[in-house]
Amino acid sequence: MIDNAAIDFYGADWCGDCHRAKAALDRFGVAYSLHDIEHEDGAAEKAIAISRQQHIPVIRFADGSWLVEPSATQLQAKCKELGLI
Repeated sequence: MIDNAAIDFYGADWCGDCHRAKAALDRFGVAYSLHDIEHEDGAAEKAIAISRQQHIPVIRFADGSWLVEPSATQLQAKCKELGLI
């Protein structure tokens, strides 16, 4: 997706929750910057620093809020709250 998006998405190719969250954001037409924790230096550490957890995906929004392993419903609600959809 677009690198200068208002959403930072920390995940990995092998993560089922990441695939579902990306699919939801794509379905909603919301752009995000993808940070692969397996291939991007410092991405895993950044995800942990944001959420203080070792679970992915970690999705950080422009307002500074974040979600860990969100459902499509949670993502939709947050994106609506922020006026992204």
